[in-house]
Amino acid sequence: MTPPTAPHPWRRRALLVGWLLAVVVIALRAGQVQVVQAADWKRIAESQHRMDMPVAAPRGAVLDRDGMPLAVSRERYRVSFATRELSDVTRTREVLTEQLGVTSRQAQALTAPGREWSVVPGLHPPGVLEHVRGLRGLRLERDLQRYHPHGDLARGVLGRVREDRGEGGIEQAFEEILSGDPGREVIARDHLGSPIPGERLTVETPTAGDDVVLTLDMDLQEIAQQALEEAIERTGARGGDVLVTDPQTGEILALVSVREGADASLSMIHSPFEPGSTLKPFTVAGLLSKGLLTLDDTVDVGNGTWTVEGRTLHDVHSSGRMSVGEALRISSNVGVAKAAQVLSEGQQYENLRDFGFGVPTGIEIPGEAAGLLRHPEDWSRQSAASLAIGYEIAVTPLQMTMAYGALANGGVLMKPYLVREIRSADGTTIERTEPEQIRRVVPEDVARQISRELVGVVEDGTGGSARLATFEVAGKSGTARAYGAGGYERGAYYSSFVGFFPADDPQLVVFVKLDRPSGAYYGGAVAAPVTRATMEAALAARTTPLDRAALVRSATRESSPERAPVMSPFRFAERTPDPPLPPVVVSSAREDQSVGALGEGVALPDVEGLPARVVARRLHALGLHVIHRGAGDIVGSIPPPGSRVLPGDTIRLRLGRIDD
Repeated sequence: MTPPTAPHPWRRRALLVGWLLAVVVIALRAGQVQVVQAADWKRIAESQHRMDMPVAAPRGAVLDRDGMPLAVSRERYRVSFATRELSDVTRTREVLTEQLGVTSRQAQALTAPGREWSVVPGLHPPGVLEHVRGLRGLRLERDLQRYHPHGDLARGVLGRVREDRGEGGIEQAFEEILSGDPGREVIARDHLGSPIPGERLTVETPTAGDDVVLTLDMDLQEIAQQALEEAIERTGARGGDVLVTDPQTGEILALVSVREGADASLSMIHSPFEPGSTLKPFTVAGLLSKGLLTLDDTVDVGNGTWTVEGRTLHDVHSSGRMSVGEALRISSNVGVAKAAQVLSEGQQYENLRDFGFGVPTGIEIPGEAAGLLRHPEDWSRQSAASLAIGYEIAVTPLQMTMAYGALANGGVLMKPYLVREIRSADGTTIERTEPEQIRRVVPEDVARQISRELVGVVEDGTGGSARLATFEVAGKSGTARAYGAGGYERGAYYSSFVGFFPADDPQLVVFVKLDRPSGAYYGGAVAAPVTRATMEAALAARTTPLDRAALVRSATRESSPERAPVMSPFRFAERTPDPPLPPVVVSSAREDQSVGALGEGVALPDVEGLPARVVARRLHALGLHVIHRGAGDIVGSIPPPGSRVLPGDTIRLRLGRIDD
């Protein structure tokens, strides 16, 4: 038998060398991975098991001129839990039903043993923290929401926030200021790459945005919106605008635009229109400032018609010769257009441009329209006459209001502004807007002369519906045909009125425009009453930006047998030691109230079940001051319904839900 052949020595050596080479390769590779590439692999591993996420910063608040919040960031929490980790199922169900609004059946389903993870429906206020603290297995996820304590009031001005960025209005214009600086947090991820709820660590705290303080007065804003909405309902108009400004500073105190029932419109600055007769005072002011005519110079209007290059102008009630001042007071198209013939095209253009027409005002809200004022080289032979009476020109309501503010301010055009100051989160003022003069448009004496004529418009002319018995109001109405895509619309008009008061020392300019009212459509008939209602309510408001002492002086100067003060249902609650205002007659509808009835006050109506915003408007109309907090419908009031209250008293409304 042949013995087995021993393996050749070279085979063993080759096998040994192979194993050694493999060990060396593995060792080198391990060294490369664990030493040379350690940092890279560590970074990759960490990225697989955790990720950095930005933490949204609370947006700064938007406040009115008195510090009342209009838009704030509201903290809310999502509640979820791992069912298998719950340490006390009974206590968890109690928290779900008693604190988070979950029904008993839902609570049992959410905590059923077979579920791995449950999310409680809805977002919850910070108050839930104290109730869920200490309950093992529960997780909270923070969420920031934009909250508007006054609902839709001034929503167009404020804009909105979508996906943490402002859209429209103040939110967009001041995005960089309001947004703040985001923080950073680290979130643990499972083997599938999904975030592990509750496993997060904040490594960089977010910095809240700065606050923006507006010039808006929310009492006036609410007053203006109520007056406009009532006028739209009464006249059947498609929409309208109301703007209230301080002529001495350019501050915008109220800005309301409503279109097709939507009150978040900004047509006040976005939608130019042909103004019609409200432009005539600027034509006459140009004539006076250039020394071409005086108010006493006369013009022949013939039979009330005048044909210019194939276009015929008409007057309703005018004929023969009349003064330029009378032509303005009675709003004679023929009289003003004929008087304007002495203006060269360049002078007429420069006069309108100086009043701010044809150029943006520079208001802080994005999207402002410039309107339309063509250069004389683009005019037709009819243009000069048309421009004199407010046609062949398009202006925004804001431009028109500021132009009247120049007349009220002694001939000086102010730049409008909506933002009063920027404040840091701790209340420190970072930046404050100061009033800015654009230019002197006309001499002071010319502005005074035009103002006196505009007082005549209200006292004896087409603006009688804007008259106040205690204070003189200067104003002008306008009725212009509405222009659509196919030209002028048959039977469609823009009805407007602009007024300022007190006429001798103006504090407010009020602009009103109604879009296509049905039935009566003359500006003096449908728009002037809205101006008066706004001024009435501003006088009656408990808190007001008006200078009370100056109003007292104006009322004293203007008092006469024809304008004797009559007992008013309003009284003023003094915030400063200013002298009290004299009684104010705000409308003939209230003059029949007896002194005895006023002394007894009125019975507070039952407002239970109504929306807070509707109730606030109704009570403001009675001269009452309203305080409420939270959201939902009214569930009661302090004092209770039926209590006797006097105008100026404060009513506290109790709402169905109080927000944290």
